[in-house]
Amino acid sequence: MEVPALYHSVDPFSNGLARVHLDGKVGFVDARGNMIIPAVYDNADDFCEDLARVKLNGEYGYIDTNGNMAIPAVYDGADSFAEGLARVIGLNDKWGFVDARGNMAIPAVYDGALPFRDGLARVNLNGNWGFVDAKGNMIISAIYDNADDFCEDLARVNLNGKWGFVDAKGNMAIPAVYDGADSFAEGLARVIGLNDEWGFVDTKGNMAIPAVYDGADSFAEGLARVELNGEYGYIDSKGNMAIPAVYDGADSFAEGLARVVGRNDKWGFVDTKGNMVIPAVYDWAHAFAEGLALVKLNERYGFIDTNGNMAILAVYDSADDFSEGLAPVRLNDKCGYIDTRGMQYWDD
Repeated sequence: MEVPALYHSVDPFSNGLARVHLDGKVGFVDARGNMIIPAVYDNADDFCEDLARVKLNGEYGYIDTNGNMAIPAVYDGADSFAEGLARVIGLNDKWGFVDARGNMAIPAVYDGALPFRDGLARVNLNGNWGFVDAKGNMIISAIYDNADDFCEDLARVNLNGKWGFVDAKGNMAIPAVYDGADSFAEGLARVIGLNDEWGFVDTKGNMAIPAVYDGADSFAEGLARVELNGEYGYIDSKGNMAIPAVYDGADSFAEGLARVVGRNDKWGFVDTKGNMVIPAVYDWAHAFAEGLALVKLNERYGFIDTNGNMAILAVYDSADDFSEGLAPVRLNDKCGYIDTRGMQYWDD
């Protein structure tokens, strides 16, 4: 496999293909480095549901995985496909949705629209937000100042400056009484209480974890990062302090580990019991992905495994996370890919 060094930049793999940039244009290569789709587009997105949004001569359309123009580039704005539909801007500067054949499945009548998720899409009508189904029926009236996608059967909405949650039928499941809120994750949603501090409510609206934290993230792998008196730690779903708030910086858990900043301003990783399983010796670190974490050491980038071993030496000028077994890297103005063994794929 070879990914030639002639590309100006390369992106992570998605669905077996990766975008590459050449002379200001974008194309796609496969995992063997073959140029499957020539670099002729002004811009392009990853493939979603076998189609990729592309920009050509200032307009947007869609190509298939063979590079055929499946939907002509005639739209002033567009987004990737999700659940069989993609939002596009019609000739009237309004948003609607096309299907995979390019048919206008939902008329372009909305001031704004966002991709479908769980059978519903957020749309803006006359300055307010509601939800439509895949047939274009207005399932939840456009009466909200703001709204978010459904997560765990509830959607965060803003009404008269306050946040609450609606169910898929449009019922106000949790009253809009919070100054801030986030979507549900693992059965809990973080909210701002009356004291401007963060806590968590359950799907019935009960305050499951009191609002006593200066900041909080959503739950991931059974724990949520919280800020207390300027330091970071982690609580469990019952509100117990599982890992003391002693870190200057921290992130959510991924693959059983969370990156934290030690007293020396260096990054390391703790496990869900709070053990520092990877010492805080890195200038910067990213969350684990596919068993490896991107780290910065002495102004160079490499990857460590979950045991803290330097799986790929920190020799690169820049790098990105692994995706589908490959990670994009840059070294001495050459762009290419490495696999999880550190094998480089580019022409010498």
